[in-house]
Amino acid sequence: AHDPRRRSPRSIPRRITHVNTMISARTSSRGGAAVAGTHGRAAAAPRVAHQRWPVSPRGSVAARVANVTQDSFEAEVLKSDKPVLIDFWAEWCGPCKLVAPLMDWVEQEYNGAIKVVKVEHDANPKLIEEFKVYGLPALVMIKDGVIVPGSKREGAISKGLLQQYLADNGMSA
Repeated sequence: AHDPRRRSPRSIPRRITHVNTMISARTSSRGGAAVAGTHGRAAAAPRVAHQRWPVSPRGSVAARVANVTQDSFEAEVLKSDKPVLIDFWAEWCGPCKLVAPLMDWVEQEYNGAIKVVKVEHDANPKLIEEFKVYGLPALVMIKDGVIVPGSKREGAISKGLLQQYLADNGMSA
């Protein structure tokens, strides 16, 4: 028997079905959520891997990473008594925002053995030119005021690859 309370997807008003950002509660055959608004066709939404980030005792994400400018670069980086991991980033860079929590993780995981600093791309053009940064985010290791040979890396990085990057550049947790 037909239940008048149930509506088929085609009976939903058009103003709702054309919106591609609506997500229904049902799941697709691939395990992801089905996306409504595809004119009767269900499209599987990509699965997102959730990762827990380090949390400080107060419950917020640990934030010990320093922002460095052209003016403070020499004192904060070149004269540092610890190895320094530089994260070149920009506000408009999506992959930079994905990598940012990993920089806090490095500070926490390596217990301060590595100093992590961030250099904002648009505000520091001389540093960008000096380090020949062509892609963001970019990572560079500095030890004793000198760039570690082969340590420049551009593009987003996962936690596992970051651990390998640090190990390859002489750092261990």
